[in-house]
Amino acid sequence: MDTKLKPNLDTNKIGNNPKRIAQTCAILIGVGFFVFSIISLYIVASKLYIIPMLIAGILVSAGSYFMILHFVERFIHSKVKVIYKTIHNLKTQGQQEINPALQADILKQVNQEVIEWADVQKKEIKKLKDKENFRREFIGNLAHELKTPIFNIQNYVLTLLEGGLEDERINRTFLEKANKSVDRMVALTDDLDSIARLESGRLMLRMEKFNLIDLVQETLDSLEVKATERNVQLVLEKNNDNFSTNVQADRNKIGQVLTNLVANAINYSKEAGGLTTVRFYDMDERILVEIEDNGVGIPKESISRIFERFFRVDRHRARSAGGTGLGLSICKHIIMDAHQETLNVRSTVDEGTVFTFTLKKA
Repeated sequence: MDTKLKPNLDTNKIGNNPKRIAQTCAILIGVGFFVFSIISLYIVASKLYIIPMLIAGILVSAGSYFMILHFVERFIHSKVKVIYKTIHNLKTQGQQEINPALQADILKQVNQEVIEWADVQKKEIKKLKDKENFRREFIGNLAHELKTPIFNIQNYVLTLLEGGLEDERINRTFLEKANKSVDRMVALTDDLDSIARLESGRLMLRMEKFNLIDLVQETLDSLEVKATERNVQLVLEKNNDNFSTNVQADRNKIGQVLTNLVANAINYSKEAGGLTTVRFYDMDERILVEIEDNGVGIPKESISRIFERFFRVDRHRARSAGGTGLGLSICKHIIMDAHQETLNVRSTVDEGTVFTFTLKKA
């Protein structure tokens, strides 16, 4: 923390301890009373009474010292109590009010309370700024993702309205392209809705026992056409080890995770000779699923951000492949947040990427 926010409140110095402040004030005023009484009595009395006058001055100064010490210390403590109580209540809002025990170094305690309170406020401000930056970036990315299909639809419709509708060579083609852009917008809104429900806890899981190999095979079959178009080979490796591949999870949601990860592997595979492989490993009480591709890989500086919403390593390529930019974020919510399992990634540029996640055995 910046040392400018830490005023020097050493209790060994006069200005930092209420009792020392009271003692100093009492001594100064007592000495003043003593001098004043000596001078006054000396003026009006005979020199023969110098000893009684001296004794009287000492008694007056001593009495004034203790009286002033009492009232000044009491006054300072009463003011400090208000400060301490205010800070204490600010730190413990919503809790039962506690009457702190006041000590001689109360200003040191107050100083420490203020420093801690300032630290908390700085952290809260940083959190708010981070959230604001995330919100601003999210809205910007969402607008960017929606802009492309909206502009495409607009251009296709305008072309049709300006005469293309009567031209049999382009009317059906443009309508099909517009429909694809609509499908992309629908997919985007569906993914956003899924993330919103997952984050809010409104999406209830339907836990059931099922065979993981069967689900993976269904996923690969559904993506076979996409893989063929991109010249990517899909391989399911069945380990020779005899272990059960039955898991307890939400079958539909795990199917969504597998679809997103395998489709992602296909999109980022090599243009020629692409390969996507799915494997299983026995992890005692869990099964580890591994999806590996031999594609372009992910730069090291981007690894920590790939599960963020709308984050793309290669924006142009991912968008041309039809992705919404929300697939990996959905996988993270389903596996880590909803199922309380692990999801990891490792990657090397120009060599490929491996995603792994675990599921509990049934």
